[in-house]
Amino acid sequence: MGISLRAQDSAYGAYSPYSVYGIGDLSMQGNTFTRGMGGIGVATRNNRYLNIINPASITARDTLSFMADMGLESQNKLFRQGDMSSANNTFNISTVAVSLPIYRKSAFSLGLSNFSSVGYDFKHKDIEDTGIWTSSASGSGGVYQMSAGVAATFFGQLSVGVQGLYYFGNISKAAQKENSISGYRNLSNGYTMQLNALTAKAGVQWEKSFAGGTRMTVGATYRLGTKFKGKVTDYNFATISTIRDTISYHEYTDGLASLADEIGVGVSLRRGERWMFEVDYLRSGWGSSNLDNAPGFANVGLAKFSATNTNSIRAGFEFVPNRNDIRYYFRQCAYRGGVYYDQSYYKLDGHTVSAIGVTFGVTLPVFRWYNGISLGVDLGQKGGMAGNLTRERYAKFVIGFNLHDIWFQKPRYE
Repeated sequence: MGISLRAQDSAYGAYSPYSVYGIGDLSMQGNTFTRGMGGIGVATRNNRYLNIINPASITARDTLSFMADMGLESQNKLFRQGDMSSANNTFNISTVAVSLPIYRKSAFSLGLSNFSSVGYDFKHKDIEDTGIWTSSASGSGGVYQMSAGVAATFFGQLSVGVQGLYYFGNISKAAQKENSISGYRNLSNGYTMQLNALTAKAGVQWEKSFAGGTRMTVGATYRLGTKFKGKVTDYNFATISTIRDTISYHEYTDGLASLADEIGVGVSLRRGERWMFEVDYLRSGWGSSNLDNAPGFANVGLAKFSATNTNSIRAGFEFVPNRNDIRYYFRQCAYRGGVYYDQSYYKLDGHTVSAIGVTFGVTLPVFRWYNGISLGVDLGQKGGMAGNLTRERYAKFVIGFNLHDIWFQKPRYE
């Protein structure tokens, strides 16, 4: 299967009025498997599915197993502010990941996923003596995350992993003011951002078995913060008929914003193939990212923007009625659910922008081994809880394809 991907600069990978700020809306990390459980994953170990949140988790696998995962996402949103309302729908690839064993209890992984998305389009008309002025603002693009990681298990209980992370993408933020009568100057200004960053993420998981087949896993992750590199262009043009006059044009390669560090801790309980429950906490230090001052990240939009540290709490579960049932297919399926509370990495006019939601998911077994089709839905709300913020209600649908096979297996004959 061949897949063509590019950093989006003209199409909406996601749509939200909040994406005008910073590097846009941050995507919930993970694949369909973990997103169906509220976005947990720090302490998740499962030999049937890839977990791309904690690099140490890829050692939870059967010997010689090759695993792959691909996810697609549809976002459906309703917006309301005062007596104004609108809606938007988008569709995009969310994750692509593969993992394979290296030697005994060690493994390798490679993945690509959305990290943030920018998508908005506003228009407003004013009728004046000089004609009808149309003011508009639009933005598109986003940042992608590419990862390559290795992990190994020591003493049968302790798994340690590390990932190299590369972030890249293009973001465009533009504004125009145009008059319906020819002869007036039409104004255009905005920013184009070409960003990249290189950092690393480490993870650890420790397992403890108890009587009755119950296992507890404690996990932790830490992502290093790093500065964005690339170029931010600030432009301001005036156009009369077909003649364009450059008012100002600046290119910045220094003083860009930083990608924040992130720490995550989690604990899970699992009983065989029957059920699993997990709680995670994540904190990210966006307060020191310089988003407040860097050109193109903060000085757009009408509200006062200020970066802040984020806190997230997530909880989820998985339940399988009978994995080996040969009579009833739906008793073999894995059913999931979860809840989450996420703070955004900025404040608007001093108000914290938060998201809260519930998730549901299921994996339908296909053919043999651990192949399956995973489905998930995320129902939630962002903003609209304080001040005059836009209320964003959404229903996100995800579908994932879990591929599993055994490689390098030598046939044996008697």
